[in-house]
Amino acid sequence: MGILEVAREAGVSVATVSRVLNHSGYVKQETYQRVMEAIRKLNYVPNGVARSMVKGSTRTIGLILPDVTNPYFPMLARGVEDAAAAQGYLVILCNTDNNPQTEAMYLKMLREKCVDGLVYVSASDRTDHVKEFAEAIPVVWVDRTAVGVEGDVVAGDDLLGGYIATRHLLQQGHTRIAFIAGPAGLMTSEERERGYRLALKESGLIPEEALIARGNFQFESGRRAMAEILNRTTPTALFAANDLMALGAMEVIAEAGLSIPQDIAVVGYDNIVFARLAKPPLTTVEQPSYMIGLTACEVVMERIARRELPVQKKLFKPNLIVRASS
Repeated sequence: MGILEVAREAGVSVATVSRVLNHSGYVKQETYQRVMEAIRKLNYVPNGVARSMVKGSTRTIGLILPDVTNPYFPMLARGVEDAAAAQGYLVILCNTDNNPQTEAMYLKMLREKCVDGLVYVSASDRTDHVKEFAEAIPVVWVDRTAVGVEGDVVAGDDLLGGYIATRHLLQQGHTRIAFIAGPAGLMTSEERERGYRLALKESGLIPEEALIARGNFQFESGRRAMAEILNRTTPTALFAANDLMALGAMEVIAEAGLSIPQDIAVVGYDNIVFARLAKPPLTTVEQPSYMIGLTACEVVMERIARRELPVQKKLFKPNLIVRASS
């Protein structure tokens, strides 16, 4: 069933049916009614892909996330969807599980779907599978960027966040502050670690490598990293680079017979919903994930409309939420 059959049924030209479907050009009311009646009679559904090719736009935005099980990302996705819906765009959500190969597969699929733009939280700092995409389609990087690929960035100020988290523990009198970092090579992880090291340096402290372990932003990696630290030494405080790892670490601390915050104070990052439900409630650095997603989508839609705009970098200031864990 196609537009030709609709035209024949209504007794009009294909061009007239096209004007009715696309709301373009003048069509007499009587003719309009005949075309609509023919569409209903034949149960005709317009080919959205074909219409998009004619218009040069699919009104869709891709959203690539590394881990939708991390509670930080659903709120970010909601911000993207709300901004997109306000301007008549649909969002295609892709979850990579932090796998660059999966990410490359989704990038290929999004190109085939002819998305107008992409909001992108990368799985790694690799660039080989994204550079060509970013040169062809507007991309806004969220939180993480890839080396050698320039573009718009919307993120939290992770350096400042790592600094204020560590500074809070220093102000509580702690000098042996452990740190659970995120994956190597990710801007998010590296900037939070830079903030941690900067705060220690300003206090005249040299970071002890025995106090530092690396996770992957997931709960179990926080458990493993904390066990690794406790096998080497006993800190009086811990800063974990996200809340999921902090929660995993808190579980290991309790299993070791230690109290929070009496034996080890704990600070996380992101302020996910589970942070305030922890026992004790988790002190954390809050990022406005919804607003980051909303802003990223607005920026990519601006870029779609005006490719010549200067590159934008928007940073959101983090906020320390003090609770009983510290």
